Amino acid sequence: MNSYRLTAIAAATIMLAACNNAQNQQSTASAPAANSAAHVIKIGSANPLTGPFAHWGRDADNGVQLAVEEANAENISLDGQKVRFEVVSEDDQADPKVATQVAQRFVDAGVSAVIGHLTSGAAIPASRIYSDAGIAMVAGSVTSPKFTQQGYKNTFRIIANDLQQGQALAKFTVNELKFKRVAVIDDRTTYGQGLADDFAKSVEAAGGTIVKREYTTNSASDFMSILTSIKADKPELIFYGGMDAQAGPIVKQMRKLGLSAVFMGADGVNTAEFIKLAAKDGEGSYASSAGASKELMPGYAAFNTKFKARFKAEIQAYAPYTYDATRVVIDAMKRANSADPKKYLAEVGKTSINGVTGPIAFESNGDIKNGTVTLYRLTAGQWKGVDKPAANVASAAQ
Repeated sequence: MNSYRLTAIAAATIMLAACNNAQNQQSTASAPAANSAAHVIKIGSANPLTGPFAHWGRDADNGVQLAVEEANAENISLDGQKVRFEVVSEDDQADPKVATQVAQRFVDAGVSAVIGHLTSGAAIPASRIYSDAGIAMVAGSVTSPKFTQQGYKNTFRIIANDLQQGQALAKFTVNELKFKRVAVIDDRTTYGQGLADDFAKSVEAAGGTIVKREYTTNSASDFMSILTSIKADKPELIFYGGMDAQAGPIVKQMRKLGLSAVFMGADGVNTAEFIKLAAKDGEGSYASSAGASKELMPGYAAFNTKFKARFKAEIQAYAPYTYDATRVVIDAMKRANSADPKKYLAEVGKTSINGVTGPIAFESNGDIKNGTVTLYRLTAGQWKGVDKPAANVASAAQ
């Protein structure tokens, strides 16, 4: 396969989120007419549906919608009663304060489970509210190690974490690219700063040097002063901990200043939006995904066909993961024969299913077992998996 596939050995613990009432869109997934009198089970879907990360949020929300529509087509019964699943979508704007408001609205609305939130900064504060209410929270994109380090019994993720991503990217930088002088920028969010910290620490552990550490915000657009400061230290590579909305302009401004350093980000950069924003200046950039490449996802081809037919849109990033996360909670409900969190929550931790993204089972802390990290290089306007021999894959995963 044309991908640099890194299988994490130890699940450590590790990224965006959803609105006050900007778009409190409540969607009832399609179901056969025979289900019209069925008992309604609400599943919360929390994402940024407005703002600079809306393309991520809508993508993730669509994954939940598709899973629910398929479940409704099965005419599922729980405890002898027909049920119909309904998605309650909320916009948390990727804002921690808004996310806690969304979480409380979900609790008040009586949702049986929550898929999300999209970002680490939103998911972590919201998770306490769900824990207090005893509601299962399964994330398809949250990568901050802190998410599963809180000791809550209701939080799960089906994606690798930032510690694993940071280590993989750092080892690739120093051991494979042979770069020793590295500059690091982050956006000060839970996701961006945590990822940058893990990357920087791992670069130094691998024998590299962090020649400059700078900070910005996840709403900034002008990075010239930061990059001018970095230029004087002559880095071979600049790593950015943050999202595509800032990464694209950073690369363009790097080239405008004559900075020839290679650009690298993580899963927040590995998007079609980055390619559009960075244009030709993004060529040769590196990024990762906290999961298997599309080519290695066992169910991706079939899912992609269904997704395009249903939403008339390309998959951005996390739809396969939120689809699988939704399937996880519904599968747990079926095994418990109940949608009551008090009865089915224990079953979530016992999950063992084959998803679109691969085999899904959880560690005792809620991390996915055998999390995978994949590295990519932007070549000819496309993110392409980095070719490496199998021997290097094993060593990079340590």
